[in-house]
Amino acid sequence: MRNWKPIYIENSKVPVWLSKFAPIEIGAITLFFLVFSRGTISEETKRHEYIHFQQMLETFLLGFIILYYWDYLKGYIKYNHGRIAYHSIRAEQEAYDNDHDENYLATRPRFSWIKKYKV
Repeated sequence: MRNWKPIYIENSKVPVWLSKFAPIEIGAITLFFLVFSRGTISEETKRHEYIHFQQMLETFLLGFIILYYWDYLKGYIKYNHGRIAYHSIRAEQEAYDNDHDENYLATRPRFSWIKKYKV
């Protein structure tokens, strides 16, 4: 599974539409094996979304969705602010902390984001 890669779709309207319902302006989003980007996708954003793709594979998608929204809800209750709640999500913490590291994807420990990061 580590070598599986998502399909990147650039210049998509999907992030634009979803931004209307999100606490942030979405530049790119992973929806299981598809990554939709507003414009041309940078290597850093590809790594960020690839990390989410691997998180989804680890938790069989449904687990990822449950954990993602649970973390957001906990963050929103704790901080009462959508953007801060978004950045407190464990999946986002791992992706933002490591999207600049070109070697991270090759050495990324499975499931560590669930225990390593806290809301």
